[in-house]
Amino acid sequence: MTDADPRPALIAHIEAERAWWADLVDEIGEERMTQPGPMGDWTFRDLVVHRLGWRDRTIGRLEAAAAGRDEPPVPWPADLDDDDPINGWFQAQGRDRSVRDVLADADRSYERLATAIAALPVDMVTRADALPWLEGQALEDVGLFGHVHDEHEPEIRAWLARDA
Repeated sequence: MTDADPRPALIAHIEAERAWWADLVDEIGEERMTQPGPMGDWTFRDLVVHRLGWRDRTIGRLEAAAAGRDEPPVPWPADLDDDDPINGWFQAQGRDRSVRDVLADADRSYERLATAIAALPVDMVTRADALPWLEGQALEDVGLFGHVHDEHEPEIRAWLARDA
């Protein structure tokens, strides 16, 4: 935790991540978006739907915190309590969405995330206990995109290499 306002650095990180994502989407190309492979049987479009489901959840939580509201309820059925069934639910919800629609929502989500972070008071970004769902971590210390790079990027890169 620092005395400086970490929000501008977080927002700059979001913009850098948005540029990385745009480059990845361009590298994959529209023709491969619906080919299975980057996550087992899932297509790249499926991966984007998955990412959007979780990102929307995070953004909703941040927006509620900034507005002083209670955390919104989970969008999935209450009987789903593990990541795999929840991911399956996200997939079912997004199954019929077009590639262009999903990619447009993914692009907009970066701006929504940046706006949500900018709206938070500084102490909600720096205090480890400010957002209980971060389980004792301050928002400024959470790797907002670590999951994508740690878990999904290696699979995507391997898929692209097999396809090359």
